[in-house]
Amino acid sequence: MAETDKRQRTGPLSHLKVLDLGRIMAAPWATQMLADLGADVIKIERPGSGDDTRSWGPPFLEDRDGKPTKESGYYLSVNRAKRSVAIDLAAPEGQELVRRLAADVDIVIENFKAGALARYGLDAATLRAKHPKLIYCSITGFGQDGPRSNQAAYDFAIQAMGGLMSITGERDGQPGGGPQKVGVPVVDIMTGMYAAVAILAAVARRNETGQGETIDLAMLDVQAAFLANQAMNFLVGGKTPQRGGNRHPNIQPQDVFACADGHLVLAVGNDGQFSKLCEAIGRSTWSTDACFARNADRVRNNAMLTGLLTERFRDFSRDDLAARLDAAGVPCAPINSIPQVFDDPQIKHRQMLRHLPHQSAGTVPQVVSPMRFKDAALSFDAAPPLLGQHTHEVLAEIGFDAAAIHALAARGII
Repeated sequence: MAETDKRQRTGPLSHLKVLDLGRIMAAPWATQMLADLGADVIKIERPGSGDDTRSWGPPFLEDRDGKPTKESGYYLSVNRAKRSVAIDLAAPEGQELVRRLAADVDIVIENFKAGALARYGLDAATLRAKHPKLIYCSITGFGQDGPRSNQAAYDFAIQAMGGLMSITGERDGQPGGGPQKVGVPVVDIMTGMYAAVAILAAVARRNETGQGETIDLAMLDVQAAFLANQAMNFLVGGKTPQRGGNRHPNIQPQDVFACADGHLVLAVGNDGQFSKLCEAIGRSTWSTDACFARNADRVRNNAMLTGLLTERFRDFSRDDLAARLDAAGVPCAPINSIPQVFDDPQIKHRQMLRHLPHQSAGTVPQVVSPMRFKDAALSFDAAPPLLGQHTHEVLAEIGFDAAAIHALAARGII
């Protein structure tokens, strides 16, 4: 069996213990955040196969001999610093093991279909009846009630149903026009982040009242919530937001512009920055022109302004224009590839990419948490676990001796 986890946990949540019944991305994203913050996260997985995302490749991590492991890049992106315990939830003995683990934790999080865990006696009502201080967070596609509550959901479908794809992508009739999903599973990620916030709010309330909480979080609700300014544009203005490519619907100029040798993102945020932009490119009179002086004018006359900027920017190389705008304090950026992101000197300085020890591969790359704490520093020393890596260890912590653990393994429960 794998070696015992001997890590000394640090971080502001090092006093909390989490039972993670989540799979795929949304719940695991939340629990990875909690694990990064120091919580002891115990991830329950199916014996033999584990989390579905372990097989979502290629690519797969390679071992020391250059052979593919059973850990995909997808799985490795969202399970850092957890302890993996393999338990068969379909077996009554497995369900009893999870109930015993739930009695020893502060938080349970799961993303099964609504009502699925009630069949096993692992739902919020059952567990909290015995452990009222428990914080139980359920993540589903559509929530625990309502006409869609029994439907399954994936990020892609929610991006479509929740309106995000209707405002993402180039305009119809333009080259490449049509609805597009976001390039990462953003609904899963945002749902995970909302889940972490809700859980920590429940922890804070429990500190005051001594009572736990049941949290019902739906991916479709989350998608509706982070329509943000586009939702309010419709609710206040009465017009249906449309796809506009890279153009911002409320602030101009914000778009992708072609220079003589490449493309640059321009992200002017106020009238002062627009004045600096005009001066930097030798067109200072534009900032006092009645068509462009205020942001509202620039939004109304965006087609004219975009045409002028497009023509002027062709006179500059990308790097020359970026240097001019940086010096003037005008927000702009190159469009980096993923490799270029990790080659950026700021990303390197902030040590966002780390290489953590890994049992079979030696090391594994990890894009670590962006949160920085002065007095409760986070530690990044534990890779995403192998399937069942900590099963014996965790069961021993709740009172099982070696013989009992061996018996469970022999019956295929773990």
